[in-house]
Amino acid sequence: MKTEKRLIYLDNNSTTPVDKRVFEVMTPFFLDNFANANSTHQFGVGAYEAVKKARNQVADLIGAETNEIVFTSGATEAINISIKGIIENYSDKGKHIITVLTEHSAVLDTCKHLEKKGYEVTYLKVKSDGLINLDELKNSLREDTVLVSIMYANNETGVLQPIKEISELAHNVGAFFMSDATQAVGKIEINVDDLGIDLLCFSGHKIYAPKGVGVLYVRQRQNKVKLPALFHGGGHERGLRSGTLNVPGIVGLGKACELAKEEMKSNHRKIESMRDHIESKLLSISDTFINGNVSQRLYNVTNVCFVGADSEALIMGLSNLENDSPLIAVSNGSACTSTSIEPSHVLTAMGLDENKAFNSIRISLGKFNTFEELDIVTNEIKNVVENLRSMIF
Repeated sequence: MKTEKRLIYLDNNSTTPVDKRVFEVMTPFFLDNFANANSTHQFGVGAYEAVKKARNQVADLIGAETNEIVFTSGATEAINISIKGIIENYSDKGKHIITVLTEHSAVLDTCKHLEKKGYEVTYLKVKSDGLINLDELKNSLREDTVLVSIMYANNETGVLQPIKEISELAHNVGAFFMSDATQAVGKIEINVDDLGIDLLCFSGHKIYAPKGVGVLYVRQRQNKVKLPALFHGGGHERGLRSGTLNVPGIVGLGKACELAKEEMKSNHRKIESMRDHIESKLLSISDTFINGNVSQRLYNVTNVCFVGADSEALIMGLSNLENDSPLIAVSNGSACTSTSIEPSHVLTAMGLDENKAFNSIRISLGKFNTFEELDIVTNEIKNVVENLRSMIF
């Protein structure tokens, strides 16, 4: 009987495994305390208190107040509530939005939808390293700019934008500043006050919590943000999105946020050293280079171009069921657009031609990876790249 193949998972920017400690705190709310958190009986009060605790844990991670935390099904929903809500509630100020060509599709598709409804969107370009030009942002801001939406950390390259400087420029014209911080939360320290963020979105499944739960931070202090309800029918979550709360998911997310804050520094040291290790090994392969700024980026990501090696073929070669090697999971961009046959919009916006964009893979490490795994991975990648190149040249 054939034994099950080992999996080496290096696609943590797509999703992370649930931490066992997170799973443990969730389990009672599936089996024992399964009450609706909005029920007024004692059983429901217990669920409500668990949600209240989770809200505190989330707020503590990003330097927010508990009344500024809205639980959602994930970052995509939070992004939609934010952008559409701002446009609807502040249309008297104007109908102009600024975002960036390298944003996640949740932001770009929402903006394209609003363009069809008569709103104007400016899409900022990025430099070859993935960073925006602050002068271009400054020159794009207008009196009728309502919202600037720029992600903290890019999901494909890990490039970190200068968020504090961006928020200051947005506020100078009276615009709100929103950030999709899905990849940044839990990995680096974030304080919404210090950074001047008015709206922030992220998902639980990027920080070792389950899928199907996320957060929308909505500023309620200085520069208070008012959003209309996206869903009606009960007034849950401060009236923004009605519906019975996902108590197990919320409890798990809260625990994941608590663990992220406690372990952020040690995770940073460990994962960054692993990233540097695998990167140095991969760069020893000829005609190989890193995409994106190598100093202003997340410590867990490397986006590597292997010239002449198709990324889809490389991914398939690393997850071949027919050989004796482990299954190695990497990606060639965002999992949310994996059905697209177009080259990465992030990499092409950075100036890569289509061929080099199609030759690039993303390796995203997590806290459960090991150095031993990485040595296996580098050898396998080298072998597959050499085989693919030999078919062409």
